[in-house]
Amino acid sequence: MLQVKSEPIPHWPGRFVELPRRQLYARSAPEPGIGEPALFIHGLGGASTNWTDLMDLLSRPSDARPSAPVLDCSAIDLPGFGFSPPAADGDYSISAHASAVVEYIEHLGIWPVHLIGNSMGGAVGTRVAARRPDLVRTLTLVSPAMPDLRPRPLPIRLAMASTPGIGTAIMDWARRIPAEERADRSIEETFADPAMMHPLRRTEEIAEVRRRDELPYATNALVLSARSLVAEYFKAGSKSLWHDAERTVAPTLILHGSADRLVNPVMAAKAARAFPRARVLVLPGVGHVAMMEQPGKVAREIRGFLELVPPGLATPGPVAGVGARS
Repeated sequence: MLQVKSEPIPHWPGRFVELPRRQLYARSAPEPGIGEPALFIHGLGGASTNWTDLMDLLSRPSDARPSAPVLDCSAIDLPGFGFSPPAADGDYSISAHASAVVEYIEHLGIWPVHLIGNSMGGAVGTRVAARRPDLVRTLTLVSPAMPDLRPRPLPIRLAMASTPGIGTAIMDWARRIPAEERADRSIEETFADPAMMHPLRRTEEIAEVRRRDELPYATNALVLSARSLVAEYFKAGSKSLWHDAERTVAPTLILHGSADRLVNPVMAAKAARAFPRARVLVLPGVGHVAMMEQPGKVAREIRGFLELVPPGLATPGPVAGVGARS
């Protein structure tokens, strides 16, 4: 008998947040102020809506994991993505995105937070955790885009798209492809099983592709962020993301998908060696965006991880005088 998928929940409501150096769009679920603070960071080309279903699960008590904390979940759109305006200074580097995250956490006024990032958001979260350890209680990385120079077809395409003079041309050409086809191609590349995406979620993805087609800064934000991510792959020593990983003191959960076409799951072994306090898992039959494809599975792993973290209270931040730094 064919099983009909239940209707997914609507995306969480959001608002524009005025920060000292930028404006960000943030979504919260479901009752801000209830539970331990958690902040979610999307990947390249993503948005805060990527976390809707996982935020729903983690913001409610679990009968299976009664001792796991309930999280006060919020997710931001990085500058130039989702509904957030473009970066005023045109800086879309990993460090600039990390500064935006730091500013938002300081705006919340309570930290440390549980910081959760996917893909490029995982790289951003790693930089935040290394350079502002006071702000991060735990770090969860879902298919983090850590430097890996081994060739794979899709990452090679990313490198091409980030090349000066080529990336913009590729994006302009791509706009000629119907939004439905572009959305489906993205789903096929990031999901191990595209059928796991509910038809309504697919419709939402198509609508988002069309909306961003009308934004004059969308291509620039995507191309320059991709270029910055590729540039991180060639940094060495103290400037490397792997050096940031080694400096991370927060307990870290790292989840890779065995069927990830973008981030090679063999990187799990390197991550286990690099992060000092890491629990590293490879989820079988899961792609690049496990929190969208298998939110229940990811929620179980996060809850199990948080049960092992000693209890503690988030502390208020300084009243004034501390700016974002990365």
